[in-house]
Amino acid sequence: MAAALDAPAPAFSRSLVDPIPPMSSNQALFERAQQTIPGGVNSPVRAFRSVGGTPRFVKRAQGPYFWDAEGTRYIDYIGSWGPMIVGHVHPEVLEAVQRVLVDGFSFGAPTEAEIEIAEEICKLMPSTEKVRLVSSGTEATMSALRLARGFTQRNRIVKFEGCYHGHADSLLVKAGSGLLTFGNPTSAGVPADITKHTTVLEYNNTQALEEAFAAFGDEIAAVIVEPVAGNMNLVRGNPAFLQALRRLCTHHGAVLIFDEVMCGFRVALGGAQALYGITPDLTCLGKVIGGGMPAAAFGGRRDIMSLLAPEGAVYQAGTLSGNPIAVAAGLKTLELIQAPGFYDRLSAQTARLASGLTAAAREADATFCADAVGGMFGLYFTEQVPASFADVSHSDIARFNTFFHQMLDAGVYFAPSAYEAGFVSSAHDDAVIDATIEAARGAFAARAS
Repeated sequence: MAAALDAPAPAFSRSLVDPIPPMSSNQALFERAQQTIPGGVNSPVRAFRSVGGTPRFVKRAQGPYFWDAEGTRYIDYIGSWGPMIVGHVHPEVLEAVQRVLVDGFSFGAPTEAEIEIAEEICKLMPSTEKVRLVSSGTEATMSALRLARGFTQRNRIVKFEGCYHGHADSLLVKAGSGLLTFGNPTSAGVPADITKHTTVLEYNNTQALEEAFAAFGDEIAAVIVEPVAGNMNLVRGNPAFLQALRRLCTHHGAVLIFDEVMCGFRVALGGAQALYGITPDLTCLGKVIGGGMPAAAFGGRRDIMSLLAPEGAVYQAGTLSGNPIAVAAGLKTLELIQAPGFYDRLSAQTARLASGLTAAAREADATFCADAVGGMFGLYFTEQVPASFADVSHSDIARFNTFFHQMLDAGVYFAPSAYEAGFVSSAHDDAVIDATIEAARGAFAARAS
């Protein structure tokens, strides 16, 4: 009896009714967030709306991993959507940031470090003779388009279905990324008077491109394209298609803009333009050049860039542009990725992941394929690797959603959308890749049984 009296009181439960499961920390945070943040997140894909379930609220990250509010560890294949190419909290990047923190967070005045990162970008990117730093990819593309219009004195913009170039009004027409994820390829709140200047063509469709230039080539200010698309899942630009873009823009006096916010320094040291051997007139960069801090840039031909204020009449400004902390993180990251063999190793690991996942699917007789370019990869529940948005849209989205949660439960975090590319870092070693493939083997087998 004494023992019974000394025993802890039993946990409360309702008689004859299933007990109420405790709310997870992630769920509690998500419900709390929705009270003050639209959708509970600050970028729509993070809400898990397309895959279902509760978003993971990240507490910390290290190398190829991050940990959520529950303390659960995940192998991270988004890497902040690309910037963490050397892994989370790389010691040299951390030291570079810590070193400049003591000198100030922001100045609103020029710094020598801004010159250094501009020089580094111009050295590494074939197209870039001059560059302007900004704070986001949207800012970069928006500014590049304004500059192209100012240079050509034309209004029409050509973009491609499924490519995402940020959330500027003129670009939210049949756009990729979160818009595709939620089945709304064109945003509300965008005036028709603005979108009337945007022409949308099918990605990798050279014939449609030729026809468009034949019809109104002299009206086109700029063509903007992701040369390796990452916002309708990973879709490679066809070399012939990209070469046609270069030829037609040159012939008609239009500005060719490569949006390399995502693929720049991800698919190769000189970006997709180095990979394909095609030089655009302007290039938009982001992600990697900030090393995880909010930083982006646009740059290109000297004669075009010289039209920017205060040198020219095209206005662009940004209070936090060239932020010293972001520049420090970006400079160190750009230094690290220039190490001999860096891209060979990164590409090999990414290809190893893609082929391993494909083999695991084949073992289970699952309809699945994967592709990889540099440190980017795509997962598709289709028979063949897609070449356009239409191809991606025919994939088995429901099957992807199931696979996503199976992998999440196994401690692997892929992008929570069938329309987003994935990212491998230099911290993803063989053991990490092998663990991912083994988890996928279990997910595919579970589906087959």
